[in-house]
Amino acid sequence: MEEQNKQTTLQITGMTCAACATRIEKGLNKTPGVHKATVNLALETATVEYSEAEVNVEGMILKVDKLGYGAKLKENQSDQDATKLQEISSHKRKLLISAVLSLPLLWAMVSHFSFTSWIYLPEFLMNPWVQLALATPVQFGVGLPFYISAYKALRNRSANMDVLVALGTSAAYFYSLYLTLDWAGSGEGHHMPSLYYETSAILITLIILGKYFESLAKGRTSGAIKKLMSLGAKNALILRDGQELHVPIEDVIVGDVVIVKPGEKIPVDGEVIDGASTVDESMLTGESLPVDKKAGDRVIGATVNKNGRLRIKAVQVGSKTALAQIIKVVEDAQGSKAPIQRVADRISGIFVPIVVGIAVVTFLVWYFAVEPGVFASALEKAIAVLVIACPCALGLATPTSIMAGSGRAAEFGILFKGGEHLESLHQVQTVVLDKTGTITKGKPELTDVIVHQADLDETYMLQLVAAAEKSSEHPLAEAIVEGVQARGIEIGAATDFEAVPGYGIKATVEGKEVLVGTRRLLEQNKVMFAEAVKKAEQLELSGKTAMFIAIDGQFAGLVAVADTIKETSREAVRRLREMNIDVIMMTGDNQRTAEAIAKQAGIQRVLAEVLPEGKANEVRKLQEAGRKVAMVGDGINDAPALATSDIGIAIGTGTDIAIEAADVTLMRGDLNSIPEAIMMSRRTMANIKQNLFWALAYNMLGIPIAAAGFLAPWVAGAAMALSSVSVVLNALRLQRVKL
Repeated sequence: MEEQNKQTTLQITGMTCAACATRIEKGLNKTPGVHKATVNLALETATVEYSEAEVNVEGMILKVDKLGYGAKLKENQSDQDATKLQEISSHKRKLLISAVLSLPLLWAMVSHFSFTSWIYLPEFLMNPWVQLALATPVQFGVGLPFYISAYKALRNRSANMDVLVALGTSAAYFYSLYLTLDWAGSGEGHHMPSLYYETSAILITLIILGKYFESLAKGRTSGAIKKLMSLGAKNALILRDGQELHVPIEDVIVGDVVIVKPGEKIPVDGEVIDGASTVDESMLTGESLPVDKKAGDRVIGATVNKNGRLRIKAVQVGSKTALAQIIKVVEDAQGSKAPIQRVADRISGIFVPIVVGIAVVTFLVWYFAVEPGVFASALEKAIAVLVIACPCALGLATPTSIMAGSGRAAEFGILFKGGEHLESLHQVQTVVLDKTGTITKGKPELTDVIVHQADLDETYMLQLVAAAEKSSEHPLAEAIVEGVQARGIEIGAATDFEAVPGYGIKATVEGKEVLVGTRRLLEQNKVMFAEAVKKAEQLELSGKTAMFIAIDGQFAGLVAVADTIKETSREAVRRLREMNIDVIMMTGDNQRTAEAIAKQAGIQRVLAEVLPEGKANEVRKLQEAGRKVAMVGDGINDAPALATSDIGIAIGTGTDIAIEAADVTLMRGDLNSIPEAIMMSRRTMANIKQNLFWALAYNMLGIPIAAAGFLAPWVAGAAMALSSVSVVLNALRLQRVKL
C-alpha cells in the first residue's frame, strides 16, 4: 500500500522569539512520521509534511503542547482576523493595567535625579510597601505569561526570550523585596532603601508595549491575502429544480447552473452554457480590455461580467478555483522559510545561553572589581544585559520581509511559490525566453495585405478571401477571417470549398473561383505570380507566413499572417538588459523566423529549432558555464526546461497547470512582470539584510554598552521593544514598493 503523505498548517500560540520557533521546529522534525516542519514566527504558523500512517494532527498538536506552546489547525481568514483582534485587545488591556501601576513607580524614580528635583512627589509613593503593592500585580499578573513560558522552555532544556525577561525582572523585584523586608525588620523609621521595583515593572510594561505595536504591525502584513480574498464573490444566484436561489458561495457545487447578471462578479470557475457577454479579466490577466464570452467558453471566478446575462455551469468551486489556488500560493510563500533565515535560526538557538553567561560575568566583574561589594549596582548592570539582548527582532527579520514582499508581488500579479524562490530570483544572470505565447501573443494575426491588380479593390479582395477561408479550421485561416472582421468588412459565404492539405484552399465565392495558399497551389492551377516572389520572400524574412491569392485564374495579391510580438516585449527585454541580465530566446521554430522575432524584441542571442526535450539540455549548458538561469515559458510545453532551470517562471493567465509547473507564476501576459519580479526579489533581499543588520546591531552594540554600565535597565527594555517594532515597520515598507 502506497504511503499517504499529507501537509497541514497549524496555528501556534505562545511564541515570543526566534528561539521558540526553532525549538518547535526541531521538536516537530524529530517526531516519527514528520518529514519536514517549518515554523514561521511572523505568521505564527507551523507547516508540516507528514506520513498519515505514522502520525496524525492530534499527535503533532500534543507534541507542540509538550514543548510548552499551544497549537490547533489553522483557521480560515475571518477566524484568524478575529483571533488577531482578540490578541491585540489582550495586549492593550495588559498594557493599560501595567502602565497605570508602573507610572507612579516611574514618577518616584525620576524625582530622584538632581535635575528633576522640581517635580512634586507625594511622600507615600516613597513607601516600600506602596511600591511593593504597585509592582506585584505587574510582576505576577501581567508578567505571569513570561514565567510560564520560561518554565516550559527550561523544562525542555532550552531557553528563549522569556527566560531573559523572567530572570531580569525577577532579580530586580526579589532584590527589592529583600530590601523591603530588611527595612521593615530593622524598624520602619530608618531611611528609605534604594529599591528597584520600577525597573521590573517598567521593563514588563515596555515589553508589553512592544508586543502591542508588533501585533498591530504584523496584522498589516497579511493585507495581500485579505485583498485577494475580497476579490471573490460572496453569494451566487443558482438554478435548482427550475427555481432561482440566492446561496452563499460555499453552497455552490460542481455542476450547478449559475446565473450571472451584468455588473456582477462571476462566483466560480465554469463554462458558459447560455448567453453572450464581455468579461473583465484584469484581476487575473492584467489585460485591460474585456474578453468576449459565448456558449462553450471558459470563465474564471472573481472576474466581472460586464454587459450580458450569462448562464454558467460550475466546473471548479471552493478551493479548486483559480483564485483559491492563487491565495494558497501566496499563503504558502508567506509561510515558507528563505535560506537566509537559517542564519538567524542558528544564531538564536545559541543566543540566550550566551547572554545569560555574559550577564553573570557582568555581575561578577562589577561586584568584585569595578564597585566591590555594591550588590545593587552589579545587579542593575546584569539586568540591563539580560533585557537588551532579547532576540525578538532577529526572529522577525526574515519572515516579516518575506510576508510583505511576496504579498506586494501578488498585488502586481507575481506569485512566488516559496520564500526560497523570492530569495534566489535576485541572483539570476540569464533569462531564457520561450517564443510562442511568451514573447509573442501565441496567436497568428493578419499583418499585411498587398493587392497586385490595379483595378481590384482591397476590401473586395479581402471579402472574397475571408469567405473562402471561413470554412477552413486552420489557425492561419482563422487569423485571416478575424483580421478581416476586425476591419469591419462583411464576409459572405463560399461554395464548393476544398482544402488542399499542405497547399491551401480552393472555393467559389460570388461565382468567382478563389485560391489562397502556397506558391505550389498556384503553380498547380497554372497561375502566373513571378513578380510577387521577391515581396513574399521579404515578408518571410521578417518572420511572416505569406499566402498567394488568385481570383478566376489571375494572380490577385498577397496576404501575410504572423504571430506578432506583444506590445510590451521589447520594453521588457530592454529593462532586463539594463539590469545587467542576459536575455536569450529559445524556440522550436526555424532559424529565420526566430531571428526575425528576436530582432523585433531586441534580443541578440537566439537558440532556434530546439525540440522540447532539448530545451532542458540548453538550460543545463548555460548552468555548466556558471550562469544562474531563469527559464520563462507557458508552464506546460516547457516543463522540462522550467524544472531544470534555477528558477522556472510560468507566464500566462494563472491556470492551475502553470502555477504547478513553475517556481514563479506571472499572472499577466506582460513580459514586464519578469523585471518586476526580479526587482521585487532584490528589494526584499535588501530589506531582509537591513533587518538582520539592525537586529544584530542592537544586540552587538547594546550588550557591551549595558555591561559597561551606560544603560539603565528600563532604557534597555525600551531599546529592545523598539528593535522588534522597527524591524516589522521596515519590512512593511515593501508594501509601498512601486514596480
